[in-house]
Amino acid sequence: MLDKIPLEAFRVFDAACRHMNFSRAGRELHITQAAVSRRIKGLEGHLGADLFIRRGKNLELTPPGERLFQRVRATLDYLEESLEPFRTGAGQTISIAASGSVSHLWLGRRLRDFGKANAGLSIRLLTSDSPSDLASENNDLVILYCLGEHPRWSLTPLLAEELAPVAAPDYLRSRQIDDPAALTPADLARLDLIDYDRFNANWVSFRQWFDRLGVRSEARAAQPRFTFSTYLMAVDAAIRGDGVALGSLGLLQEALDDGRLVTLGTRSLRTGYGYYLGLPRFRTSPQEVLDLHAALAAPDGAAA
Repeated sequence: MLDKIPLEAFRVFDAACRHMNFSRAGRELHITQAAVSRRIKGLEGHLGADLFIRRGKNLELTPPGERLFQRVRATLDYLEESLEPFRTGAGQTISIAASGSVSHLWLGRRLRDFGKANAGLSIRLLTSDSPSDLASENNDLVILYCLGEHPRWSLTPLLAEELAPVAAPDYLRSRQIDDPAALTPADLARLDLIDYDRFNANWVSFRQWFDRLGVRSEARAAQPRFTFSTYLMAVDAAIRGDGVALGSLGLLQEALDDGRLVTLGTRSLRTGYGYYLGLPRFRTSPQEVLDLHAALAAPDGAAA
């Protein structure tokens, strides 16, 4: 059906719906009131349905007209947004992809700081836990969880993964734990463990953490009290005081520094994995992208 309807008819219909007046719609589009009326009549003929109730100069949308207007308006809004990067004088838009936990716990503040110092830039953040989404070459920059090599991205290390149990001070007080550093693996296994679903085989949960530290009896005994669908939800539960989460110390540095979380025991696990900032290997990046890359790769406080 669409191949038989002039696309201009939908712009005319949208303007008529917004103004509820054919004359004002015509003035917006620089056509006559009669031309608006003809195009609406033609659209109604193609669709086999009345779109407006006409009462003299007053217009009212019919139910089919209301439904069509909602869809046409949404489609035109989407098209306008898609064309924004091509608008003359539009600022550069930088797209960066990262997991939800990295975006919330580490990246968000740094993007805000960079945006304040570069007011003419727009930044589009894609959050996903899908490796294929994160490594898509549609992005200007990516933050990948990996061993430091990727065929399509040139990687710069950001954070080495080091995992240790963490909890909120309120939780420790509720369990009458005065010296969290003195907790043994056996002590930890008896606490309210907070875990998350492992959608990536390389992610480490409490059972793997105990096992890889060589305390296999504790690994068998470790039964999570709560299991969440995402790592970020597990961290939020720990900050609320619901129990003990396995903290990625680099990602949680701010919460550790400000006292919302503390580490438990003295054991930690370096997995060999980490978070890496990627630039495309096979295309030249604009200067604005290189500037953001430099700001994110710099130690805190070293870049403006």
